[in-house]
Amino acid sequence: MMATSETERDGLVVRDASVRFGTTSAVDHVHLALRSGDVLAVLGPSGCGKSTLLRAIAGLEVLDSGSVVFDGQDLAGVPTYRRGFALMFQDGQLFTHQSVAGNVGYALRLQGIGRSRLRRRVRELLELVGLPGYEDRRPATLSGGEQQRVALARSLAAEPRLLLLDEPLSALDRSLRERLANDLRRILTETKTTTLLVTHDHDEAFTVADRMAVMRAGQLVQDGPTVEVWRNPADADVARFLGYATVLTGPAAIRLLSLSGGRRSAGPDPAQPQVNTPDAGTSEGLQVAVRRSAVRVDPAGELGGVVESVSAARDTMRITVEVEGLGALAGVAGLDERFETGQRVRLTVDPAGLAVLPPR
Repeated sequence: MMATSETERDGLVVRDASVRFGTTSAVDHVHLALRSGDVLAVLGPSGCGKSTLLRAIAGLEVLDSGSVVFDGQDLAGVPTYRRGFALMFQDGQLFTHQSVAGNVGYALRLQGIGRSRLRRRVRELLELVGLPGYEDRRPATLSGGEQQRVALARSLAAEPRLLLLDEPLSALDRSLRERLANDLRRILTETKTTTLLVTHDHDEAFTVADRMAVMRAGQLVQDGPTVEVWRNPADADVARFLGYATVLTGPAAIRLLSLSGGRRSAGPDPAQPQVNTPDAGTSEGLQVAVRRSAVRVDPAGELGGVVESVSAARDTMRITVEVEGLGALAGVAGLDERFETGQRVRLTVDPAGLAVLPPR
């Protein structure tokens, strides 16, 4: 995404940024912009360059080309400690020899803030992150989630111009990640903190961020509002990474669109785009990504097929069905339903769970 003049005055702009390690391009000519007060998630698999990009923005990696600009100031040559940014990593990196209050108040003490004001600010921050009364606790006595809350409070203490989060929830179990992701969104919204979040978890990005940027092999392959990226992946690889289980091509894609009514249901959300069924003559190269949750076992469904596999998930039964003319479709059923391989079933498809991808 190219920066607008408004963004250049107020927020982060990364222009044509590249970082190379020998002959390897970890970050390859990336353009990125983040408006003040927004939260941007940079999403991608391990090794795609997202953490290197974050470190370059922080000043921990040297750009081989391009620039990092914040509020109109080119940060070339500005050391990390003078950028006014705060960094938070997946392990929190708390000071184990200090109390929770000592950790949260660290940046404030460096600023020379008086004791009474410091104590008041530490108390406010701990209440903000859901840890009131934890001032005297030691990091070793806290759970992993509590430690990350303390690390977040410490990062917010100095009111950073930009908060950089590198996989902050990845070391936690799934249920705790989901709870903290919602809390993180609330906290960043309440404090209006400009934030760049690096993650490999698309659910986390969708929960926390206003915008999403997808990286692959050092390059930025898609960037836009989170819901728009989620509903309109740039290609099949992005769709699969974002959790679409099946990608159909050509005549199979045409048939599925026709059977599902030819368009996504409009629903109450005006941001949800309409997708018309292409003519049969334009089917070459057509691709349709299908979310697993969009395909459900239904005795009155429009599709029929043979069960290939069944497995239980937390709240659904996952099923793969070989559908004539379409191939294998991944879908869901209720946990109380029972299936065997080779069994014939009917399926219904929710058009809201389909994404028509750009032609190959």
